[in-house]
Amino acid sequence: MVDSTVLPSFSAIIVAAGKGLRVGGETPKQFRTWRGKPLLMHSVNALNASGCDRIVIVAPPGLHDEAREAAGKAANLTIIDGGETRQDSVRAGLEALSGVGTERVLIHDAARPDLPAHVIARLLAALSQFPGAIPTLLVVDSVAVVSENGTMAGQADRDTLRRVQTPQAFRFDDILAAHRAWDGATDAGDDAQVLTSAGGTVVLVEGDERLKKITFAEDFAENMNTPEFRIGQGFDVHRLQTGEDLWLCGIKLDHDKGLAGHSDADVALHAITDAVLGAIGEGDIGTHFPPSDPQWSGARSSRFLEHAVKLAAEAGFALGNIDLTIICEAPKIGPHRPAMRAEVARITGLDEKAVSIKATTTERLGFTGREEGIAAQAIVGLRSAA
Repeated sequence: MVDSTVLPSFSAIIVAAGKGLRVGGETPKQFRTWRGKPLLMHSVNALNASGCDRIVIVAPPGLHDEAREAAGKAANLTIIDGGETRQDSVRAGLEALSGVGTERVLIHDAARPDLPAHVIARLLAALSQFPGAIPTLLVVDSVAVVSENGTMAGQADRDTLRRVQTPQAFRFDDILAAHRAWDGATDAGDDAQVLTSAGGTVVLVEGDERLKKITFAEDFAENMNTPEFRIGQGFDVHRLQTGEDLWLCGIKLDHDKGLAGHSDADVALHAITDAVLGAIGEGDIGTHFPPSDPQWSGARSSRFLEHAVKLAAEAGFALGNIDLTIICEAPKIGPHRPAMRAEVARITGLDEKAVSIKATTTERLGFTGREEGIAAQAIVGLRSAA
């Protein structure tokens, strides 16, 4: 991921007002599921991961609720109606951003969901020298010029041609002025052409094959069947204390000490919960179940893990496997491993074969070696549900 702290501030317009008829079906393609999430959500997430200040989504009139649901929960979203043409839609998006101090804007098509962070970084860097920048790729095939009757009339020089992608980046005042000055008699191919027609210079930066546009049904089907994978890691520690119950992996163990905490202090389930939340970018267990909230006093940690699994499903992901390591001198984990494995599988809905529970010691070193506490580390794998 690009470190957003080194990128200049920017806003974005996502053009999502089309009907997507070439893909087929009644639902506009930008709202359909791709790799476990709506097509539109991929662009929103990618832009926000690079530090986007504001995002204007230009949606089909009457489908604002559908656009909001497909875009996700980000707080920096504004949804407006699109126009008759793509150019009208972009102009509406620019006007929605005017007056808020935007200096740089990225204009992106929702139909290009796989937006690499390094392309965003290249575009923004180019705006320090040029009023516009677009990502492009080389033309590797021969290009024929076609006559009116469909025969070959000549061959174009591919060395002078490039494939143009989005997002396209602009200094905001320049592209807004160019759109306002456009005569409207003809439809521009893209926003770079609008800027160049107004005398602005557009520089080409390296694009990425991942920015392929989803246009036809076969494109959509091909990419839908390519799963997205996530990996999450969680670590937790709780103190051992006389008079407390000892819960590990949802199983109550018979031991002279238990784990102290606001909930049942099940350090193993806490680590797994944090791993799931981390894989989907939803913070940690304290974000969702703060220890300052009395309702979670003594709560079973299975509720926390069930909540994390539910959030993962809502984000379009299913758990693939869990690898948990419990670090302690006592009690011995081996005799309890089958029951622990079965309980974790029950809570998460996984097959037991996808749940690994291991135990180790620190050779009497550190707080676990002195039997002052128990630690747990978990790694989970998630796969897009589509």
